[in-house]
Amino acid sequence: MALMAPLPASIYVNRVGRIRDINLVSRCPRTKQSFTVPHGDTATVRIDNSSIQQLETCRTIGDNILPTWMCTGLLSLPLSLVDGKLYGRGSTDDKGPVLAWLNALEAYQQAGVDVPVNLLFCFEGMEESGSIGFSESAQEHKDIFTNVDAACISDNYWLTTRKPCVTYGLRGINYFTITIAQKPLPGHEPPVPLHSGIYGGTVHEPMTELVIMLSKLADSNGNILIPGINGLVDDVTPDEIAQYENIDFDMDEFSNTIRSEAAIYATAKDTLMHRWRYPSLTIHGINGADPSPNQTTAIYPKVTGKFSIRTVPTMDGKAVTALVVHYLEQEFKKLHSKNTCEVKEFGESAPYWVGNTEDSNFAAGTAATNRVYNTKPDLTREGGSIGVTLDIQNALGPDKSIMLLPVGRSDDGAHGPDEKLDRDNYIQGSKLLGAYWWYFANA
Repeated sequence: MALMAPLPASIYVNRVGRIRDINLVSRCPRTKQSFTVPHGDTATVRIDNSSIQQLETCRTIGDNILPTWMCTGLLSLPLSLVDGKLYGRGSTDDKGPVLAWLNALEAYQQAGVDVPVNLLFCFEGMEESGSIGFSESAQEHKDIFTNVDAACISDNYWLTTRKPCVTYGLRGINYFTITIAQKPLPGHEPPVPLHSGIYGGTVHEPMTELVIMLSKLADSNGNILIPGINGLVDDVTPDEIAQYENIDFDMDEFSNTIRSEAAIYATAKDTLMHRWRYPSLTIHGINGADPSPNQTTAIYPKVTGKFSIRTVPTMDGKAVTALVVHYLEQEFKKLHSKNTCEVKEFGESAPYWVGNTEDSNFAAGTAATNRVYNTKPDLTREGGSIGVTLDIQNALGPDKSIMLLPVGRSDDGAHGPDEKLDRDNYIQGSKLLGAYWWYFANA
């Protein structure tokens, strides 16, 4: 039997990019440590652009050498322990869980105890870039998975800060772009930005039409307005509703996590069902216009809106795309515009995934959680997508089990400027994974 954990293998942070401004500060607000550059100033740098570079990298700004962490908007030193929390980009997503797996293995070795299962570790470090090449590689080397009985992934988090969970489902995602553009005259150069004081009210404006089109996608309560989308969703059963009634989830904590009063639903059940069980549509941004906060008076000739739909059982990705494209094309015709409209899927869609919570893999995860935390874990789903889950499922075959066993908590702030992993979660998580192997072997 071999267990796999598709996790990143290297520690990276954003490096210094083009400098916008330098703000003098006296110390890091969390660690309380001050840092002095050669001229005697302590500075943190905010940047316009960034790219991947090794953690130790610094870059010269004039005569000053600034550590990379000071150039990424972090509130704490990366990879630092403050008040029982391990701060650093990727600490909970997913470098901490990587080390928890390795620590569990190390603990068996140092204790002189045979590891009760055969292990196959899979370290995949490109998830934030779409896991480029992983799907093809997994299919090309399917023979590696021949003797694998089950898989376990630690790439998600507890639902709350209090209670551990075992995760059995993920929503999928279809990502789209809609581009509105002014049509160039035959034989002429492409259109250029126009002054709104001169041309406003005399031309079809792509931005205005794009905003109209985006407004047709969903209402202010998150209801998807595209005909046929909701018809692709499985009906909710009474047993499902009962499961959501018993999950430990606090709406006050939810509001604290989102740091606003923006919650749509008043109850935990409704919030969780719309987070996991129902599809959602999110508008992510507009490209092609001036992103600066300054007053802008231009009419841009081409703009692109980005949005995604999170899918659930049994929504077929191709059917979703067909409905979206047809609907928006018909809505654009109603504008009687002389501009062009192109709707297309952006990148590859990731299907939803639901595991079997009654198999021995989930039984082992539940027993291990109960042993380490002295409580039965909640069975949860995730509103997001982890593409490698389906890639591994396809490589293993439909009859093999995959389980998500999280290490971090709901307030870890994954992907955020002050991401952390609680030290207790890190230590207990290592114990959890070691116990999971033992319970799986004895299932």
